[in-house]
Amino acid sequence: MSVSKNTGSGASRGNSSFRASISFRAMLKLGAILALYAAAACVGLAFVHAGTEKVIAGRQQADLEAALKELFPDADSFRPISHIASLDPAVTIDTAGSYGAIKNGTVVGAALRVSRAGYNGALRILVGVEAGGRICGVKILDHSETPGLGANAASASYYVDRAGGIRFYEQFTGKNARDPFVIRQDVIAITAATITSRAVAGAVKAAGEAATAWLDSNPGFQGESR
Repeated sequence: MSVSKNTGSGASRGNSSFRASISFRAMLKLGAILALYAAAACVGLAFVHAGTEKVIAGRQQADLEAALKELFPDADSFRPISHIASLDPAVTIDTAGSYGAIKNGTVVGAALRVSRAGYNGALRILVGVEAGGRICGVKILDHSETPGLGANAASASYYVDRAGGIRFYEQFTGKNARDPFVIRQDVIAITAATITSRAVAGAVKAAGEAATAWLDSNPGFQGESR
């Protein structure tokens, strides 16, 4: 009886080991399959991301070129500005998106892409400045301000002067860089969005000052066509 018990116990242990071995191999196989799927997914996402980045970059460049032409419709070409600095530490000038406007071989203005912190994040703004410091236009390119409040800074349907048909960003056209650009003094704020309004006004003034100084120092600017 004792031999029979020992034999049965050994067979049971053998079967358990065999099943454990099969289970382990199955787990390894499943793990390898999952790893391959994960690797393939990562490669696929990388290609999608790269393709999407190119599309976004192309769209942003097209939007920038359209905005430049809107600010300076009579310009023959736009040439990149590489050496220009903001006098306001709160405002950053993006030289990759800043251009001198050329007409008949003469620089007639500068378009600076600037950024400043708003209420919910950075505001990216393109400001056109003519010789003498006159602001010839403002385009808000990108922002993350609150819809219905700060986002009205870029809205084509929000008017600070409905009777005069003036949108928030349009009120800066015609101002000079030497003007105060102060809320409730010479700038009409967006209702319940004073921080955003002040940020845009400050960014436009800083762009105007920087562009005026640059234009005064570079009357014969030619740059490189883009």
